[in-house]
Amino acid sequence: MIIISIVVPTYRRPKLLTNCLNALLQQKFDKYSYEIIVVSDGPDAETEQLLNNWKCYDHPQMRYLPLPQKKGPAAARNYGWLNAKGPIIAFTDDDCLPDAHWLQQLVVNCNINDDVALTGRVIVPIAKRPTDYEQNTAHLQTADFITANCACTKNALIKAGGFDEQFSMAWREDSDLEFKLLNNNIPIKKVATAVVVHPVRAAAWGVSIKEQKKTMFNALLYKKYPRLYRKKISHTTPVLYYGIIAGFIILLAGLITGQPVLKITGAAAWLGLTGYFVVKRLYTTRLSVNHVCEMVVTSFIIPFLSVFWQWYGAVKYRVLFI
Repeated sequence: MIIISIVVPTYRRPKLLTNCLNALLQQKFDKYSYEIIVVSDGPDAETEQLLNNWKCYDHPQMRYLPLPQKKGPAAARNYGWLNAKGPIIAFTDDDCLPDAHWLQQLVVNCNINDDVALTGRVIVPIAKRPTDYEQNTAHLQTADFITANCACTKNALIKAGGFDEQFSMAWREDSDLEFKLLNNNIPIKKVATAVVVHPVRAAAWGVSIKEQKKTMFNALLYKKYPRLYRKKISHTTPVLYYGIIAGFIILLAGLITGQPVLKITGAAAWLGLTGYFVVKRLYTTRLSVNHVCEMVVTSFIIPFLSVFWQWYGAVKYRVLFI
């Protein structure tokens, strides 16, 4: 009898998925009592072949469920848990490595007859002086509820309504589910003994620029849960970013009008605040030449992109969010 189903969303990352599946197949748990559901976020021949290669082995039931088109990890997770056989649904990601006792700890702390959710402990191994990207990833260790390591009874997911598929990127869809659970008075139990290791993936130079697009989903989450957003995500606006942009606009005004005061004031504000932003990002991170150059270049771009995507989200989701 299947007691717990593991849902793993993925898309064209077979090497990462292989490591994750190896960890899931080494669980200290009855192999007939859990299943692994791999949901591809769109057609994915490599992942399908990977699952087919394991068909002849004696292991827990593994299923491959591809979405007909790319819709995002929220949609993939919904498709997975709605097709799950177990009364408990565990979630992890394809770049994660669950501890061998992960399932055991989730199950012993969960009553299948209750509407309840569980959140485990996430470990992100990083260097003493990490890169900016590594340090940002390490914040997952202090998150209240993330899909890298959580579980819910199926009844709780049905009551909460599952994941909101408007979150079409891997950003804020887990916070949205957390807020749904809280609004439906479904308790979220912390289980520190349910451990998942989340290695930091290799990232391209300037990855933080690409990451800014996710900011638009902050507006959606804020629209749905303004009080919880301000309490648990961010209680302030990005004042530093607005200060940098304001300085740049004043500089432009000075250049257009030819007024020296505006040019000097604007340049001082723009360059000074951007310099502060660079130092802030480098204060506890790696000081190699390559990384310092990356922080300098991206720090000139991020404030503009971040605010653009934040305002884009505010317009798209029709909410006053600045």
